[in-house]
Amino acid sequence: MARGILRIFLGAAPGVGKTYTMLEEGHVQAAAGVDVVAGIVLDHGRDQTRAMLDGLEQLPAKTVSYRGSNFDELDVAALLARRPALALVDEYAHSNVPGAGNGKRWQDVEQLLASGIDVYSTVNIQHLASLGDVVEAITGVRQQETVPDDVVRRAEQIELVDIPPELLRQRVSAGNVYARDLVDAALANYFRLGNLTALRELALLWLADRVEEGVAKYRETHGIEASWPTRERVVVGLSGGAEGEFLLRRAARILSRVSGGELMAVHIPRSDGVAGGVPLALESQRQLVTDLGGTYHSVGGDDPARALLDFARSVAATQIVIGTSRRKPLLGVLAGPGVGARVVRDAGDIDVHMVPHPLGGKSGLRFSRGELDRGRVIAGFVLAAVLPMLVQLGTGELSLQLTMLIQFAATIAVALVGGLWPAVVAAVWSSLLLNFYSAPPIGTLTISDPQNLLALLVFLVVAVAVALAVDQSARRSREAGKASAEAATLSELARGILASSDTVQVFLEQVREHFGMRSVALFSGLGAAGLGAGPGAGPGAGPGAGHGNWLPGASVGDNPPPSPDAADNVLEISDHWILGLSGRILPASDRQLLSAFGAHLIALEQREALTLTQREYRLLAQDNKIRTSVLRAVSHDLRTPLAGIKLAVSSLRQSEVRFSADEEAELLATIEHYSDRMDALVGNLLDMSRLSADMVAPVLGPVAWQDVLPAALHGVPAGRVRRDLPANMPPVEADPGLLERVIANIVENAVKYAPESDILVVGSVGGSGSATVDGRPASELRVVDHGEGVPAESVMAMFRPFQRLDDVSYGAEGGTGVGLGLAVAKGFTEIMGGLLEAEPTPGGGLTMVIRLPLSTGIRTTRSPRGTA
Repeated sequence: MARGILRIFLGAAPGVGKTYTMLEEGHVQAAAGVDVVAGIVLDHGRDQTRAMLDGLEQLPAKTVSYRGSNFDELDVAALLARRPALALVDEYAHSNVPGAGNGKRWQDVEQLLASGIDVYSTVNIQHLASLGDVVEAITGVRQQETVPDDVVRRAEQIELVDIPPELLRQRVSAGNVYARDLVDAALANYFRLGNLTALRELALLWLADRVEEGVAKYRETHGIEASWPTRERVVVGLSGGAEGEFLLRRAARILSRVSGGELMAVHIPRSDGVAGGVPLALESQRQLVTDLGGTYHSVGGDDPARALLDFARSVAATQIVIGTSRRKPLLGVLAGPGVGARVVRDAGDIDVHMVPHPLGGKSGLRFSRGELDRGRVIAGFVLAAVLPMLVQLGTGELSLQLTMLIQFAATIAVALVGGLWPAVVAAVWSSLLLNFYSAPPIGTLTISDPQNLLALLVFLVVAVAVALAVDQSARRSREAGKASAEAATLSELARGILASSDTVQVFLEQVREHFGMRSVALFSGLGAAGLGAGPGAGPGAGPGAGHGNWLPGASVGDNPPPSPDAADNVLEISDHWILGLSGRILPASDRQLLSAFGAHLIALEQREALTLTQREYRLLAQDNKIRTSVLRAVSHDLRTPLAGIKLAVSSLRQSEVRFSADEEAELLATIEHYSDRMDALVGNLLDMSRLSADMVAPVLGPVAWQDVLPAALHGVPAGRVRRDLPANMPPVEADPGLLERVIANIVENAVKYAPESDILVVGSVGGSGSATVDGRPASELRVVDHGEGVPAESVMAMFRPFQRLDDVSYGAEGGTGVGLGLAVAKGFTEIMGGLLEAEPTPGGGLTMVIRLPLSTGIRTTRSPRGTA
């Protein structure tokens, strides 16, 4: 079944017309032949809004009683049964009254969407969870009803219902928003002009983020690489030096001139050995970025300029801030253009700010020893051809030995620029020129003096040897630089582990960013059988490596690969984890670093295991606490009935005293009463022990409420319980023995804490709450008393083991028992697949609701952990 479409009407404040606009759209859809039903619409006493409901089918609201008052809530069950094509559900962030089903109305909407029903709903900007503190600072009012931002962002359509603040104040003044007696207070407080202007700006900026996501997706889908300046986004390039803080503060000042801008700092660990980041400086800059409200990113790449520009284009940056070169200006001619110059040259439509800083122009010459691209190799061959000739022409009448030294220096220069083979060409070419122009006889390749021949041969060998040494040194430098860059990246990953800030999603996003991928996905399996182990299936193996069936797990980016074979790069992390990257084929030089990322994921897994172990230790500590509570309870509650039994038995055994028949019957009744108390106490202790140890395995089958009530109510004083069960109630899926204990414990608890009240046991199918349990039709049994009730803040504590009403100073005084009855009842109900809830009884008291799914007629055995 296709999921329904959600359309949100977003407003900056109450009264802007969200509900009215939603109803207008409902009429438009109804006129077009769409089946539209108004699930719940609140007009707040506004005549114009109420008039818009005319002509639309309205579903009656569900009335829920809470603390002596009645509330109207959305009837989800009725709406699911009606199944319109489009449902109008007002107030998306509304909190439902306890007993209405879901806790939030947006959760009700999720149920409708999952069933294929389209939904129109409304929400104000102040109800978004991320803006709660901002709205409170503006208006002085804290919003109690909120909705998570990501839930609203998932809506397929978000429409801003917007009017100028002045017009909204006119509406309030005219009484179109609030009653006349509330207008003055509203205008003087929440609806001040400044408040409304600020709220409107918040709404526009929040919606702009949503629109930005759509623009980014469109550019990605259509392959548009050009930056679209829809909003100011400033990227700061960090080299890792002390000038980083200076650049970040300058970028923040640039953004302060506009509203809604975004600051992004990027550090690119260099693998060419030219410059490296200082860890302490980078950590300080990371913290500064966070303080300035920006985000920090680490991106890999052999060419920092290209990597910075690629990142800037991927996030649709409008401006780039980088520092001026540290090299002295004249040395740039020898070393070639620096990172900043290449960023300016290739930035295209992105503005680049070259910011002077205290370290600019103070460093000496540094030749980049990165990977030799084709341009440098070609330049080396050109120099190998031209430079020896220029040296030969410039030396003139110098001696052979001096000319040879100068040619030797030229060969080294060629090796520095173009590497090994241009240097070999330069050495051979220089030796030929020396032979022809400087070694007698001049003008021929003949050498008359054997010493000159030996000198030329030595020159050629030494020049080639030096070229080899220079090239080898450059390679070692490249390897060291790359290792340094990888170490910086791994240090970044380790910092995430130590700070316990990384999650799997954060990890995958780091992988995607660092390697410049379109998407990254994590696949899980049961073992190594489907790995296709072998030389071709190691880290970095490409698609088609023969992977078995793997289940997709977490992923980031657009269009993640559905299986490892569909990914461009595959990393087999362990027997049960595979990482798939899509976007480009990684070079061999990056695969080792990818393996290190895999090791980081294993470390994350180990951290989760440690966290789980810590949680288990906490559970053990909780068990020890329970044992202590058991000992305390048994020391009093078990000894009391034992003392009563012993006293009665001792009395009966006395030979000196003759008891009448009535007295003997009374003593025997005392023994029976205390024996029943001990039996109930021991039974609850054993049941709680079985629940704690996951040893309860119910046998589920069709059970009628009427069949278990007589045994459950055995022992309850006659006349205290009234039954009101409809005839022919369908059977529920339950274990008869466990269900009997559940009802018995609940009724016993009601009798104990509502001694002056009759207990009503009433049954229904569906009830006034949710008509389902885990999506299945359900039936309810309610145990109603009119005692003192339980405060709302203490309802959760009521179901905890060893918790009695008198322990928290409410209800009856001096309660007996160890406080396990409701805890056992709740545990048994949930292990049968049902729910046990507490609601306030209208007029005072407490209502316990047992909700179980209707039986399918099949008998099954449920595992101790609740799975069939």
